[in-house]
Amino acid sequence: MRDKDTLRRDTLRFVLAAVQREGVDRRQATVDRLIAEGKDEAARLDYLAKNDPNDLDDAGVQDVLQKQAKMRRDSIEAFRKGGRSELVDKETKELGFITEYLPKQLSESEIRAVVAKAIADTGATGPRDMGKVMPKVLAETKDKADGKQVAAIVQAALKEKAGA
Repeated sequence: MRDKDTLRRDTLRFVLAAVQREGVDRRQATVDRLIAEGKDEAARLDYLAKNDPNDLDDAGVQDVLQKQAKMRRDSIEAFRKGGRSELVDKETKELGFITEYLPKQLSESEIRAVVAKAIADTGATGPRDMGKVMPKVLAETKDKADGKQVAAIVQAALKEKAGA
């Protein structure tokens, strides 16, 4: 912050606000569920005192960071299509700040290895078997690879397998 890096500061503040918003949303969802179950206010307050859904664990914060990163990637794509290079640069920098706090992403070759193993395990023979392969691949690459990239690699590998 002392470096006068306002874009980084603003991005981190936005991410912190998103984390707080997620906590509030989870608390509200819990209250709504307890009301639907017919709990009175005293029972709801007692439950919330014991299990506060507003406190996010590391996995919850990581989910928020993943959502924020995905928002930036989608924005970059939209701004590219719209010819707004200055906004593409801004969103790319913000994405860089956010990815510093995410787990290291798998390389394309590492994803291909996971896909090849999943195809071998499921016995998939072509693109029709994508529904069998994707859950196994996504389970292994969760939070370590972009879902669109994984789907494209799986689809290409299954087409290649069907053609071979």
